[in-house]
Amino acid sequence: MVRAGARNLITDVAGLKIGNAVDARARTGVTVLLADAASPAVADVRGGAPGTRDVEGLDPVSLVDGIDAITLSGGSTFGNDAPSGVQAWLKARGRGFEIRPGAPRVPIVSGAILFDLANGGEKDWGDVPPYRALGLDAAENASLDFALGNAGVGLGATAGAYKGGLGSASAVTDDGFTIGALAAVNSLGSPLIPGTEVFWAFPFEQNGEFGGRRLRAPLPQLDLDLPPDMKGARPLENTTLAIVATDAALTRIELKRFAIMAQDGFARALRPVHTPFDGDLVFAVSTAKRQIGTMRQQEIMRLAAIAADCLARSIARGVYEAESIGELKSYRDVFANRE
Repeated sequence: MVRAGARNLITDVAGLKIGNAVDARARTGVTVLLADAASPAVADVRGGAPGTRDVEGLDPVSLVDGIDAITLSGGSTFGNDAPSGVQAWLKARGRGFEIRPGAPRVPIVSGAILFDLANGGEKDWGDVPPYRALGLDAAENASLDFALGNAGVGLGATAGAYKGGLGSASAVTDDGFTIGALAAVNSLGSPLIPGTEVFWAFPFEQNGEFGGRRLRAPLPQLDLDLPPDMKGARPLENTTLAIVATDAALTRIELKRFAIMAQDGFARALRPVHTPFDGDLVFAVSTAKRQIGTMRQQEIMRLAAIAADCLARSIARGVYEAESIGELKSYRDVFANRE
């Protein structure tokens, strides 16, 4: 059996913290994952319009063995400033890769961005976009407990026709491994089964974490065309960003397979997904707190399958926890009067 962790957040994976910061006026924000120590990490990109910073170094053939932090930012490519703020915060605390004794340490901070520039917020920030400062604030705010929905990078997000947001979930196995996921849902695709208020991810829900709504009757014959409640297919305006993490001690090559399998969580929660217009990306992190047995490939398969379900739950939870902002209506407001 698999159960949700104590917090039902990615921070149930020991060794990780999450920080959020927002600019309410601009309707944008930043979320940062901080690792207590440099941790193996990889990235797997499946969307057709990604926006990233320092992701190539996460390839398992690269030199640097671990990351200190990962940022998820609004602001489209302006948001690629956010890792600079996090990097400065880490350097001031002596964190980073030691190139040689006596030289400054270099914190390793990768990041990815989503588009929230057309959500009605005031983006007249002049010569200094807010994202470096937001990165600093998010790092300073990092803790084991953190808000979901309109928090951090989720503030300006939209998911299909609904207000998107920041979601997270965790899973603990009977033999003690912990898996966590974090998702910033700004998808072109819809999170709902057409013609219903039921999330595609409903079979994986734990303890009513995204409303507990179920189909009242067997699933009707679906129109297999694109769903009516997705966004208009405009380039560069959509992305779901995710981080999956585990305390299992995985190599970066093993983490790559973990990330690839975890991507299936996108398809369990959104339709369509990995489109030419989305920048869908999954980071995977290991805090290496628990050793796995000699049947490594079987264990990796099991943990990655759980990660995919956990990611699907995080996506639905991010949409469920979001709140309306202006004309961007939340799931709970849209379906408030339905029995």
